[in-house]
Amino acid sequence: MIAAALSGPFPKAGVVVIAALVVVALVVPRERPRALAMLAALVLAPVLLLAAVWHSPQLNVIHRHPLEAAVAAVVAIVLVCALAVGIARRPSLLALLVTLAFPFRVPISVGGTSTNLLVPLYLVVGAGVLAYVVPALRGGVSSVGRTDDGVAHPVPPPGWVDRLLALCVVLYGIQALYSPAFEKALQSMVFFYVPFALMFCLLRRLRWSRRLVTRCLALIVGLALIFAVIGFVEYATKTLLLNPKLIAQNNLHTYFAINSVFFDPDIFGRFLALVMITLAAVLLYARRQRDQLVSIAALGVLWAGLVLTLSRSSLGALLVGLGVLGVLRWRAKPILLSAAAVVVVGAIAVAISPTTFGLEQGVNGVSSGRGSLIGGGAHLFRERPLWGYGSGSFETEYLCRIKHQCGVQPDDSQVLSASHTIPITIAAEQGLIGEIPYIALVVVAAVVLLSGARPAPARAAVAAAFLALVFHTLAYADFLEDPATWILLGLGVGLAYGASTRVSAASTRADELAAVA
Repeated sequence: MIAAALSGPFPKAGVVVIAALVVVALVVPRERPRALAMLAALVLAPVLLLAAVWHSPQLNVIHRHPLEAAVAAVVAIVLVCALAVGIARRPSLLALLVTLAFPFRVPISVGGTSTNLLVPLYLVVGAGVLAYVVPALRGGVSSVGRTDDGVAHPVPPPGWVDRLLALCVVLYGIQALYSPAFEKALQSMVFFYVPFALMFCLLRRLRWSRRLVTRCLALIVGLALIFAVIGFVEYATKTLLLNPKLIAQNNLHTYFAINSVFFDPDIFGRFLALVMITLAAVLLYARRQRDQLVSIAALGVLWAGLVLTLSRSSLGALLVGLGVLGVLRWRAKPILLSAAAVVVVGAIAVAISPTTFGLEQGVNGVSSGRGSLIGGGAHLFRERPLWGYGSGSFETEYLCRIKHQCGVQPDDSQVLSASHTIPITIAAEQGLIGEIPYIALVVVAAVVLLSGARPAPARAAVAAAFLALVFHTLAYADFLEDPATWILLGLGVGLAYGASTRVSAASTRADELAAVA
């Protein structure tokens, strides 16, 4: 009976329901409905996953050893509850735990494929939801809406960033219903969209004081330095800790790309680039010489790690982020002229010696096969421009066309989950129905993060890092599937609202003084 309940139409109906719960959590301003929706989404997500993979070989260990599985589940619940108690007492602990947990991934086989899951981050998000839900359902002020001293503070009301995020999530859930890769879409909802949306709801409610931002920055820079050192050891010993496919690629080529504790050099490079952008903001805005010297030293170490990843997309993202910081710190005209000069010099260098840059290999050779992926994605979009082939369907449809057109079975090196260009992937999978909200989200988020960020170092760093991440997704995968996107948006919205409330409070005090006078 249980097996029957976990099969049939239940998973597809559950995807729509859980997407609706995320919408309520993101856009409903009332505390009690929001808390109920977050709690329901937290409970329903693992149930949906079990429904999808209940009969898969990966769950044979649970079927054979149900007692051990139950004990492991109890241990995880106890850990989540203990973390929730700590967050309830000190809400700022949530930000520190998220910062500490989000880089770490655990490889787990689900539904016949291996997925790198952010298990530590899931535990932190679950604890944060419990710390928010319990007092909200009791009718009190949520612990995440208070400072560590117990003083309540106003939280940002749902804005356009929240609404567009909700729209993207609900469209992804609905368009999963007709996808030929429904199980992959379900995994994306359960592993990425739902927990990251809940995390965003929690982070935007925090009071992001200067002290909290500084602690999070110090923590993430410390992690980045440790990961860079691990990468140096990998390069020196020519061994990798993770990712057997990358090990094989390194053995086949004269170059050696490091990935540290990450499973992909490009993801490691993206992480390093974002951390370097925040450090560059400290360097540009800091007044104390000690802070500048420490930032320069850390940037030197991280730069060496970034170079050893051989990630060209990450280097480009770093340049974009630094350019945004320069525009915010100084005038835009000199920065734009300098950028134009760099482009011109680069074009001249390529024209003089095209073989140096590998242009004789063609677009695919230079872009590591991305040209064919982009072309295939554009072809899929032309076939179904309005609604696409369904969420998570790019790999299935792209490989189907390779087999049909070439008459061969693609090998493992051709198996990819995205076009490595997020707008193309969304266009192929969701059509204009998904593409327009994605573009609107990027534009609105950029406006929110950039508005008033010039005099504020933390806001400038967040805005520059977000735009750098968006650029990176134009040459690689993962936008809403990356927790960094949701973290930057939650932090940016919280900082922007805090700045607006301070300006409003100062304006009110000035009006009161004028009235008294």
